[in-house]
Amino acid sequence: QALLVESGGGLVQAGGSLRLSCVASGPTFSSLAMGWFRQAPGKEREFVAAVDWTTSKIHYTGSVKGRFTISGDNAENTVYLQMDSLKPEDTAVYYCAARGYYSGLFDATAGVDYDYWGQGTQVTVSS
Repeated sequence: QALLVESGGGLVQAGGSLRLSCVASGPTFSSLAMGWFRQAPGKEREFVAAVDWTTSKIHYTGSVKGRFTISGDNAENTVYLQMDSLKPEDTAVYYCAARGYYSGLFDATAGVDYDYWGQGTQVTVSS
């Protein structure tokens, strides 16, 4: 079992920056991958970025490439999302997710492949 806690959301003007943090904790938990997803009002949840510790690969959705940077510490079960050049269309609730179990092929962009989720943090970008 693991508990994920996000922080760092808020209100920012277009062109500004925010840094989201997520810590996963549990008595025996060790993450295999951690990622960020977001859900805007009236829209489905979408993938934003992820880091797969088992392959050392990093993934981004196209709309955030060059603006967002994911980083983290596998040993600390911590992941960050540095968001620069924010746009109003980035407004959403951002969720942290973690994969804790080996269970076949892993698609870092697929929310169903993650085992644990945080409660979400609101990011609002004003125009």
